[in-house]
Amino acid sequence: MTRTRQLALLWLLAVCLLLGHNVYLWSIKRIMPDTDIMALLPKQERDPVLQASFSHMVDAAQQRLIVLVGAEDWQDATRAADAYSAVLAARKDVFASTPVNEQTQNDWLSLFQQHRLTLLTAQQEAQLREQPSQFWLETALAKLYAPFGGPKLGSWQDDPFGLFAGWVQERAMETPVRPRDGHLFVADGQRQYVLLPMTLKVPALSMTAQDTVLPLLQQAGDAARKAAPEVELIQAGVILHAASASGKASGEASTIGIGSLLGIILLMWFAFHSFKPISLILLSIGIGCLGALSVCWMLFGHIHLMTLVFGASLIGVAQDYGIYFLCNRLAADEKVDSPALLKRLLPGLGLTLLAAVIGYMGLGLTPFPGLRQMAVFSALGLVFAWLTVVFWFPQLIGSRSLKSGGLVRVYGAALQRWPLLRLNRGTLVAAGVFMLAAGYGISRLGANDDIRLLQNPPKHLVDDQIKLSKLLDAPTPVQYFLVRGESAEMVLQREELLKARLDSLIAARRLSGYQAISNWVPSAQAQASRRALIEEKLLRDDGPLKGVAEQAGEDGRWIAATRDGLLQAAAPLTLDAFLQSPASEPWRHLWLGDSERGGDGKPVFASIVALRGLSSAAAPQVLLAAEGLDGVQWVDKVAEISSVLGRYRAYMSWVVGAAYLVVFGLLFRRYRGRTWRVLAPTALASVATLAILGYAAQNLQLFHVLALMLLLGVGVDYGIFMQEHPDRRDATPWLAVGMSAANTILSFGLLGLSSTPALQAFGLTMLLGTALVWLIVPCFGSLHRESRHE
Repeated sequence: MTRTRQLALLWLLAVCLLLGHNVYLWSIKRIMPDTDIMALLPKQERDPVLQASFSHMVDAAQQRLIVLVGAEDWQDATRAADAYSAVLAARKDVFASTPVNEQTQNDWLSLFQQHRLTLLTAQQEAQLREQPSQFWLETALAKLYAPFGGPKLGSWQDDPFGLFAGWVQERAMETPVRPRDGHLFVADGQRQYVLLPMTLKVPALSMTAQDTVLPLLQQAGDAARKAAPEVELIQAGVILHAASASGKASGEASTIGIGSLLGIILLMWFAFHSFKPISLILLSIGIGCLGALSVCWMLFGHIHLMTLVFGASLIGVAQDYGIYFLCNRLAADEKVDSPALLKRLLPGLGLTLLAAVIGYMGLGLTPFPGLRQMAVFSALGLVFAWLTVVFWFPQLIGSRSLKSGGLVRVYGAALQRWPLLRLNRGTLVAAGVFMLAAGYGISRLGANDDIRLLQNPPKHLVDDQIKLSKLLDAPTPVQYFLVRGESAEMVLQREELLKARLDSLIAARRLSGYQAISNWVPSAQAQASRRALIEEKLLRDDGPLKGVAEQAGEDGRWIAATRDGLLQAAAPLTLDAFLQSPASEPWRHLWLGDSERGGDGKPVFASIVALRGLSSAAAPQVLLAAEGLDGVQWVDKVAEISSVLGRYRAYMSWVVGAAYLVVFGLLFRRYRGRTWRVLAPTALASVATLAILGYAAQNLQLFHVLALMLLLGVGVDYGIFMQEHPDRRDATPWLAVGMSAANTILSFGLLGLSSTPALQAFGLTMLLGTALVWLIVPCFGSLHRESRHE
């Protein structure tokens, strides 16, 4: 048995192991691709507290599903909401909801009533310091006798001055939602809505969960419309966006993969008029995908759906090696057997693989876990496809296996009419015009590093989210203040200093409000100060209580009993007691607690102050509220990650330049004085692509630069093919370049059809760049045979 046959059998064993592992992953382990878009983003490694705060905000929103059922008539809205809820109530294993009734409200108030003497609004505290005793006497009498003296929580004697009722009312103003007829109610100028807040018991980012939840929501919506035909449904939740993204990604993967395969099949047929080359090319690509998936799963423990979408474009590169061998086999003398031919082609094939892997590994230098996984998947896929060509193609393709089709003759003849680069006046003029045109086009390029380019949700989901946010006056989870301190008490005190500044911005209508833990649990310092203030202003012997007793005809015993009753509710409210109560459930995500230990070993506590009604125009003024406050930091996650994208766009631009130098050094040993001819077509195509994007008024982003990195790996393949056979009378490399470029254009060009702007930018850049390399690379050939080592 020959050595080549032994290697082929060993590779067969390896492929069987890969196939078995893939069957295990999909059929037994039943793996599901990850659809979490946040998994693609860089982690904030320098500041774990900041990263934890963002995760806290995202996790709090991830499992929530909010539905608004609206109609012009309240009865229609409630009837439709009841029908909607009835469908979901049958699946308690999927949805969890909290009933709205009188007991729920009593449970919510019970904790605060025990500490009501220490709970004051900022306005009440100011009034206690400024208003005379007569003001509070009149306030108490108004609460006692006036028929509309404001809300009453418990008996008048428990809150004679209405301080606790005022505090509760201010807390209720943190949301426009109100209880009504056993439902949660909110309204705008046209419709009245029933709010149905739900928590998912299944992971929102699981595709299995999405397949379960979305049909249930559709069924519930149909039931609501049947109960009230004119009803309006507004739905918002991470699971809706995740399902949309996974659906689009699956569709795009199918489009790209099927489109590339069809392109390869048609080209192979027209070139060779045989299904055998087609099947072998598809075999090498299939093994590449199987190997990449297996190894990536072992390395990362998961696979992202976007990796599979991007991996579908692997088809456009992995076929280069098989096509190169097939085209040379077609042109070679029948006396030369395939193993000997492979030995002659192996140096060029090895260099093409190495250059392509360098291009893909450039993606792996970014801080984005998703891009690193894509890079590893694609590079591994190329290696497995290359090994398949090397080990199996010489055994399966004999010297008489291929026949030339009409496409080969027509296309090969076109090479003779292609312009050839020579150092003369015409070339210098063309170079000057190109430099001017390219320079002007590149100067028109803008930059856009907005992280939102990673995802493009459907318009109806965006519209629903915007409308729901306005109706509920909900805070944004990506812009907030992060407050830190060495103790929980220090964090609460710093929150209170920040809120004093935010109150002025609310008065100036830069904000509509804020959410903070200290709204519910004031610092111990603030609670002690407020208790002392109440005792001094309201509960002293000659204070307003005495005047109230005189007006009401009560004696000293009544005054003492009232004072004692109030003082019984003067114990400070602790943070732990609040967090353990049902009332804290909607606000627990604002408290990070003991996040980490600082360099001196002391604990670091942290909390979040979320903002309501913040507009983009007001953000620059709002962030100034943190200036000069120790431990207070403004967080804008969108701007932060967009800034990272911008920095890495610039960084990767330098990496692309460095990669050219690395590849030049790699190729120089083989091609010597002709090395520049291998790289020049790709470099010129890259410059021309940037210029075209500039003329098209495109904004440059990281994904354009990443595509240029990959274009280096792809374009160098074509340069190597041509310089391995530099004589223009030999059309073999020209055929290999043409077929490879056509399939690369099909695969990466189809990425340009993606609805995700980032993938679209990547695909468009690869489409333009690959086409330009194909057009330029023959110009760097020669009319006579040259030594490879000239």
